[in-house]
Amino acid sequence: MLLAIDIGNTNVTFGIFDGETIKATWRVSTAIHRTPDEYANLMFSLMERQGISAAKLKDVVTCSVVPPLLIIFEEVCKRFLKKAPLIVEAGIKTGVRIDMDNPREVGPDRIVNAVAAHQLYGGPIIVIDLGTATTFDVVSKDGRYIGGAIAPGIAIATEALFTRTAVLPRIELALPKKAIGRNTVAAMQSGIVFGYIGLIEGLVSRIQAELDEKAKVVATGGFAALTTRATKTIDIVNSDLTLIGLRLIYNMNRG
Repeated sequence: MLLAIDIGNTNVTFGIFDGETIKATWRVSTAIHRTPDEYANLMFSLMERQGISAAKLKDVVTCSVVPPLLIIFEEVCKRFLKKAPLIVEAGIKTGVRIDMDNPREVGPDRIVNAVAAHQLYGGPIIVIDLGTATTFDVVSKDGRYIGGAIAPGIAIATEALFTRTAVLPRIELALPKKAIGRNTVAAMQSGIVFGYIGLIEGLVSRIQAELDEKAKVVATGGFAALTTRATKTIDIVNSDLTLIGLRLIYNMNRG
């Protein structure tokens, strides 16, 4: 079995693969002050609840946008699993050519998503990751990563309204029934959720106009399910896209 670890700004996501099948996934809050021992105990506890033995793990693959945590998880893997993880970074095989002004600027999570989307669904394809940031990544028909867009994430915008205003409350993100909110909470939900749906529709429309042919649109990330319910712009939702991409890249390099 393969352990895939996606280290993000808000969450660390774990996935256990048995061949191409995802046996289990877990998501925990990112905490840079946790020690390797704490992360190991948490990871093994989650595995034990699913009846998965660490002894059956063949290898580990990871990507990270939080450099201090990458060091922590390298130590976790080496000390507790006796394995050096495959790290998605410059120089490894991905099957996708980074056609950018500075390829090293592209986050590893975005490359992983692009690899998974192109292999699963072909190209051209637009990948929208609705996480800490809302990112748009574009892969051409011939498998070139040609760029994208980055916007603040939905949760960041929501928290900013609460922390940077005097009277607006912290709210639960939910799909509003109407655009015209009849109270403060409903108005905030409308502005945030429908506002981000408008952002998605607008950016996808602009990206589509710049491509030679119509691209499929796949969404992933914690808020993908929420936004997809109110727009026809997104063709596919795959919450495991990043983990699948990690497995695919692992197979290219160590499989």
